[in-house]
Amino acid sequence: MSVHRATIRWQNSAATLDYDRFSRDHQWVVKDGRLTVPASSAPAYQGNPDVMDPEDALVAALASCHMLTFLAIAARRRLVVLDYTDAAEGWLEPDAAGQLAVTRVELRPVVRFAPGTELSTGDHYKLHEKAHRGCFIANSVKTAVTVLPEKAEKVPDT
Repeated sequence: MSVHRATIRWQNSAATLDYDRFSRDHQWVVKDGRLTVPASSAPAYQGNPDVMDPEDALVAALASCHMLTFLAIAARRRLVVLDYTDAAEGWLEPDAAGQLAVTRVELRPVVRFAPGTELSTGDHYKLHEKAHRGCFIANSVKTAVTVLPEKAEKVPDT
């Protein structure tokens, strides 16, 4: 078991709190104060487009967790992964109850294995299925997470 902490800091720079004018910029302080991440609301909600917003962070967390779990499984199976890219997308939309939620996230990992790695498409998909089942973040949210893996072209043997 591990405990993860975050301190969120925001300060009002005005004497009032006018919805159309208050700053959404704030900070996420994590790692016992060693890391500060500038954050805001999404631009659609008058946030700063140049910093992280919670919706992007959720999508990134799901994609990152899946990747790290996949890499751990591959390493245990002695499969050498050369690179891994994921163009993940999440949708903020009304859920079944009409509440705005990140209702679904699609992960689109592309994995390139080392030359000589023999892995069928079916086995590649099974690795992603196992990674999805083992991902702590995916196991923690009600968002539908779909994994659509694509195996990258093999690197030619030299």
